[in-house]
Amino acid sequence: MLASAIINQRLLEHLNTGVLLLDADLIVLYMNPAAEALLEMSGKRGVGVPFTDLCIETDESASALEQSVITGHSYTKRETIIKLHNQQHITLDYSVSPVAHPETRLPSLLIELQGRDRLTRISREEQLISKQETTRSLVRGLAHEIKNPLGGIRGAAQLLARELPTEELGEYTNIIIEEADRLRDLVDRLLGPRQIPKQEQVNIHEVLERVCQLIEVESDGVILISRDYDPSIPEFEADKGQMIQALLNICRNAMQAMLENKEQVERPMLILRTRTIRQFTIGHHRHRLVAQIDIIDNGPGIPAALREDLFYPMVSGRAEGTGLGLSISQSLINQSQGIIEFVSDADKTTFSIYLPLEPL
Repeated sequence: MLASAIINQRLLEHLNTGVLLLDADLIVLYMNPAAEALLEMSGKRGVGVPFTDLCIETDESASALEQSVITGHSYTKRETIIKLHNQQHITLDYSVSPVAHPETRLPSLLIELQGRDRLTRISREEQLISKQETTRSLVRGLAHEIKNPLGGIRGAAQLLARELPTEELGEYTNIIIEEADRLRDLVDRLLGPRQIPKQEQVNIHEVLERVCQLIEVESDGVILISRDYDPSIPEFEADKGQMIQALLNICRNAMQAMLENKEQVERPMLILRTRTIRQFTIGHHRHRLVAQIDIIDNGPGIPAALREDLFYPMVSGRAEGTGLGLSISQSLINQSQGIIEFVSDADKTTFSIYLPLEPL
């Protein structure tokens, strides 16, 4: 029996599903490592305290647990927002099952927790990557259809210019040629960088420092830049120039939004933060080690109407904006198997760039 109990406990410790055992008074008797990770509470601190001290759904959630002990009825809830002991909120699926304590045989509750945040994020990333691929295919096809007739228009205007009787009439053909060139340049920008990435060992903090120098110059020192770096992040394979361009586009957007915000009360501030994450999934792939680069500004936030389509070309919240910077940044980061995500509210926007530090 002892050997069987040890085996059962080891199995529980290796489950990805969080498992807790509560007594009839809702005191935590056991929690496996998955539950500790989900509830952000170690077993040493969590065992022996009321379950409602670890997390709570609503004021009625404790009474629902008590009713389950009394009636012996199980229940399940899906995609429920739970407030943790540290005031953070997470989304869970959870099931409650009345059981007899394996040793004392007293009434107990077995709670199974399944985190939804990671699954939701993976689904969102897959949709984002799929949208980016569809957009790139659409832009490539559109560019081909636009550039061919543009070349014909430009060539015809050049031939016409040679046959004109006066130089004054040449102004009109020059306008045709200049506008055709402008449209060609716009299409080239929509396509983004087309050269093969030049892979080399890149230090992400050198890249960020270069971006900081450019932002400080462009903002004439108005933007306060705060650095919060993790020096343990190793170098990784990437195109340094493209990486600078991708991060600069994000920082430049933040700078312009803050400088143009007439309601800005606090001094415009940009926070650059780096961290490492282990066992992190990007799209379909799980990576052993990933770098997270957060770019945080205290600007006006991104309008809600733009958030779903923010990474599409030509989407911009600024009157003078081209809407190409974020689209290009996402494409460049995707080339390094990474992804860009963001969260935004009225006075804070955070762009998070996730980059694998090891090849697949």
